[in-house]
Amino acid sequence: MDDNGVITVRDLRRRYGGTGGRGFDAVRGVTFSVRRGELFALLGTNGAGKTSTMEVLEGLAPAARDAVRVLGCDPCRERALVRRRIGIMLQEGGFAPDLTVAETGRMWAGTLSAPRPVAEALGLVSLGHRAGVAVRSLSGGERRRLDLAMAILGRPQVLFLDEPTTGLDPESRRRTWLLIRELLGAGTTVVLTTHYLEEAEELADRLAIMHQGRIVRTGTPAEVAASQPARICFELPEDSREPVPEIAGTRASVTGRTVLLQTADLQPALTALLGWANSRDLVLGALDARPASLAEAFHAVAASAGSPAGDDTVKDVAA
Repeated sequence: MDDNGVITVRDLRRRYGGTGGRGFDAVRGVTFSVRRGELFALLGTNGAGKTSTMEVLEGLAPAARDAVRVLGCDPCRERALVRRRIGIMLQEGGFAPDLTVAETGRMWAGTLSAPRPVAEALGLVSLGHRAGVAVRSLSGGERRRLDLAMAILGRPQVLFLDEPTTGLDPESRRRTWLLIRELLGAGTTVVLTTHYLEEAEELADRLAIMHQGRIVRTGTPAEVAASQPARICFELPEDSREPVPEIAGTRASVTGRTVLLQTADLQPALTALLGWANSRDLVLGALDARPASLAEAFHAVAASAGSPAGDDTVKDVAA
């Protein structure tokens, strides 16, 4: 646990519906910290506890036993101290539909102590040309970009992003990623939830996978992915009479002529396989070697905890 973190969470618990069998524990003892200037991603299937955790961090719900600190303060009880230093992008902004984009910005700026110019914020999310358009006339993707513009309007030290690119086209998603990187480069600390695993791999310095109210994997994207084996797949030649090679540290499965090797150490296993093939003058067809992905780690968590392996609430790649 990092006591110097911008955000510290110790044994956070959140329960709905009273005590005993009538209640439901949405968050069950979550602990993590977020350092200054890093992006920390919270991942999980629907109902994992991500939103319940985020609401406490954002000061929208209280935490029991002083479990959470944001910028050194209790974000709920000391909300007046925290609010002007954070930005929040909820899953849905709920801005007045009759106001124009610029009017929405000016109204929101009036609640902030030192906002950036509204035109600057709209320009950062490529909405400047829509300043005079009513919010009701914006597309779903444009509304998400407006939500983001309002979240960064106050130059926040800590930025909470809840599914920031849902509904965006690929180009808008790419621009949003670039903006988030710029904010990180300027020292902003970001906490992100996303259903796009590619987004977490692309942006996160560290991440946590939640399931049933608990954190079950945490680390850098590479560290979390490495909890699953790397894969080497190839086809033996049709006329080959060679048995499947026995490569140290691998587990093999065979379907017809196709061989799949799983290993915790990809480079030595691949080197040994190629040496075996060369010594027998074999050409391995459809050879493919790759480390484990974050998607594999995520689905392994879901499957081991009894969730359907094909849970479609999480996307492996950006749509």
